[in-house]
Amino acid sequence: MRYLTAGESHGPQLTTIIEGLPAGMPITAEDINNELARRQKGHGRGRRMQIEKDEAFIASGIRHGYTLGSPVALVVENNDWKHWTKIMGSEPISAEEAEEVKRKITRPRPGHADLNGGIKYGHRDLRNVLERSSARETTVRVAAGAVAKKLLSLLGIEVASHVIEIGGIKANPTPYSSIKELQQISEDSPVRCLDKEVEQSMMDAIDQAKKNGDSIGGVVEVIVEGMPVGVGSYVHYDRKLDAKLAGAIVSINAFKGAEIGIGFEAAHLFGSQVHDEIAWDAEQGYYRKTNRLGGFEGGMTTGMPIVVRGVMKPIPTLYKPLKSVDIDTKEEFAASVERSDSCAVPAAAVVAEAAIAWELACAIVEQFPSDRYSQLSEYIEQYRQEVKEF
Repeated sequence: MRYLTAGESHGPQLTTIIEGLPAGMPITAEDINNELARRQKGHGRGRRMQIEKDEAFIASGIRHGYTLGSPVALVVENNDWKHWTKIMGSEPISAEEAEEVKRKITRPRPGHADLNGGIKYGHRDLRNVLERSSARETTVRVAAGAVAKKLLSLLGIEVASHVIEIGGIKANPTPYSSIKELQQISEDSPVRCLDKEVEQSMMDAIDQAKKNGDSIGGVVEVIVEGMPVGVGSYVHYDRKLDAKLAGAIVSINAFKGAEIGIGFEAAHLFGSQVHDEIAWDAEQGYYRKTNRLGGFEGGMTTGMPIVVRGVMKPIPTLYKPLKSVDIDTKEEFAASVERSDSCAVPAAAVVAEAAIAWELACAIVEQFPSDRYSQLSEYIEQYRQEVKEF
């Protein structure tokens, strides 16, 4: 499977085209729109989320609630487009009209793609860069991830996320009975945190950062249950599934690090404290007594829950802007301010779910016959039985 996205932050729409889905998979717009609504929530979101009500229009590839096997096209309209038609329109404009628009950006913002992108593509108006490099693009990444999550769920694989740190405030480990319960507790929290004892402290930290004209980041965790054993491969570096998940995490806007299982903590421990002992019983077959390696060994799934964490830096658009240099005059200025969130970590957890779900769904479709959903489902069940009898 693969997908492409298109669209600018203040353009008319965002689009994704998904190729390689099995035919006959049940899915509706509601499955996608539920995920888009989750992305828009979270304490610390900015005014853009009050303007937009993201909903996907299914333009192709699905008929009467089932995939056709042909490419699926999803469109999300930007409601804010009506205020940007002259600025972001596709038709040529005169020099007089360009002067009237007066939204040219020549001051690159630290922490953004502005300067690097301008240099790379030769843009003297950095709006040509920031409109596409904006995290607004994650809207349709979540839409594509929603389709992947639906496929995984139909195959008995569930994906959930929660926030474990915001602005240096860390959540304590909180027990939960099932991944469904984890997701529900996370959804009920304004910061998607399972630990109710620190929830308010996280919100206070976000509010204080906003009051100070600043922003804060954090850490999110994605947990996946139900993945079959042996998905991925040890044969080549580019087929190791844990590597693909790490890459997917750091491909999200503002994410600067990823870890699987205990991750960087392993550097401080002995081998006997890191690796997971193998056990077997007649009911479940092979399993690990612990899950420190986060569901992976040798680039392949172990059948244990997959645990992936991502580090999100503070959003670089600040209301007390950092210094920058005008690319036309070369004079120092305070960087321009675009509408922004003081903290998007809770929303980023939903984006991380989508990114992880997509890679897992791709791995499933690549490894098992998948032209038809019914065929894929049968092969997965047969494979799970073979694993138990191994």
